[in-house]
Amino acid sequence: MEINQASPNNFCWFELATSDQSAAKKFYGGLFGWTANDAPMGPDFVYTTFQFRGRNVGAAYTLMPDQVNMGVPPHWGTYVAVASVDDSIAKAKTLGATVLAGPMDVADHGRMAVLSDPTGAVIGMWQAKQHHGVGLWGDECSFCWSELLTNDTTAATAFYSALFGWKTKISEGLGFAYTHWQNAGADIGGMMAIQKEWGPMPPNWVNYVRVNHCDETVAKAVSLGGTICMPPMDIPNTGRFAMLQDPQGAAFAIIALAPMNKG
Repeated sequence: MEINQASPNNFCWFELATSDQSAAKKFYGGLFGWTANDAPMGPDFVYTTFQFRGRNVGAAYTLMPDQVNMGVPPHWGTYVAVASVDDSIAKAKTLGATVLAGPMDVADHGRMAVLSDPTGAVIGMWQAKQHHGVGLWGDECSFCWSELLTNDTTAATAFYSALFGWKTKISEGLGFAYTHWQNAGADIGGMMAIQKEWGPMPPNWVNYVRVNHCDETVAKAVSLGGTICMPPMDIPNTGRFAMLQDPQGAAFAIIALAPMNKG
């Protein structure tokens, strides 16, 4: 759907930190048909906004030298809309979060901060000024779902429920407990425990892009240099999904919704 401003405490922005910005633009443009609009933001720094059907769907930037020195890998960052970044960060700290960046102003676009939740997953917060976040969410070739993978779902539930007021709904139909995050009565994302068979994996947020055909999109991603992390598989009564990495190593997921869920 097209939106002009994210509802409070909803996911609002998706930002790729990459080791090769030019290659990332080529990959995502080829995979999803995203167009890339570059804006110089200072010496040797260009911020790329991805668009689909003329609406913002996300962005990309090249990893900063300090991030590279700290060993930060290419990744997709996730932001939640808040009324006050400063108030939300203050509350997050009382709930056990670690502040990684900010709060800080981003020109006249807005105010941001990035934190690590008590389980170790990184998430951002955005207080909009001139920039209100994505203009397309849940439609074809736009982000539609954000999922927390963590080693402690109990601690994560307590943290995000207290910080953002999210409610939870547990589904057992997949053979394991899956948590749905709900905001203002609507499902906006999910959470599941990291499984032992996945091997060593730090807690993280994974963002899903909606596509029309999962298997075809996976094949296309591979042809563009991407890697399959989890091959296409069905989610009963939901759709068919896969998890991928772009050529620089940033992980994301795709999902083709079942007809009953296409809206």
